[in-house]
Amino acid sequence: MQASRLMSMEYRDFRGGLRMPIIGLGSYLSVSECMRRDHYIAVFRRALELGYRMFDTAEAYNCSEEVIGKAVSGFSRDDLFIISKVWPTHASFNDVLRSARASVGRLGTFIDLYLLHWPSREVPIAETIRAFERLIDDGLIRFMGVSNFDSTALMEAMSAAKKYEIVADEVKYNLTDRFIERDLMPIAVKENIAIIAYSPLGTGNLLNPSNPGYSVLKTIADKYGKTPAQVALNWLISKPNTVAIPKATREEHLRENLGALGWRINQEDQKQLEQAYPIR
Repeated sequence: MQASRLMSMEYRDFRGGLRMPIIGLGSYLSVSECMRRDHYIAVFRRALELGYRMFDTAEAYNCSEEVIGKAVSGFSRDDLFIISKVWPTHASFNDVLRSARASVGRLGTFIDLYLLHWPSREVPIAETIRAFERLIDDGLIRFMGVSNFDSTALMEAMSAAKKYEIVADEVKYNLTDRFIERDLMPIAVKENIAIIAYSPLGTGNLLNPSNPGYSVLKTIADKYGKTPAQVALNWLISKPNTVAIPKATREEHLRENLGALGWRINQEDQKQLEQAYPIR
């Protein structure tokens, strides 16, 4: 495993004055992981010491919000960016307000970017956004957005926003899952909306040597003196309007992911990767 030297965080600017670190930390914690809260508080604190400044959490992520709240205590809040999400069964106006207040209570601080985790089948998006706008007015959140919205749903959400803008869509995006490039990405680029890529290293298949594209990924990684994971992340953050939130719970992986910063693969190598991992 190649350890990265510590890098200064890179940032990207989006509509509405949104400014985000280009790499953050996916912070989902399972029920079993929550049995070791002190361990993960230490992991997240170490991430901050290494240079991470963005955490992605949600009310549905078990103890994650509480753990992040304890981990960031003592660090300058102005330097941090916290994303949280409300579950679609809580998408009504009053439920959104209750959920957000509960999340803020667990975090012990305001939320920088608040997202609807998935589209709701019961509640019109306009009602949810109205609650988000109230939360911005009340100072509980700074920006609002969506998650797992396709291009049609995103445009509907944008149209429903009256007082503030939809600034982000958090979606699954990596070399093996490039479907958003067909319809969603062009809208995001045109409107300067952030694409927050979760599972940016896939779910294990991307870095599996048995994957048909892995040999190309490994060859390019060797060319740059990087690991395949670093090249896969670098390809992702080289895309317009994109930031990545890989999950890592071991220091070697925290360091490795930061090694995707401070350089870029060239366009020819990007094309080779995209040919090796075509859109399906």
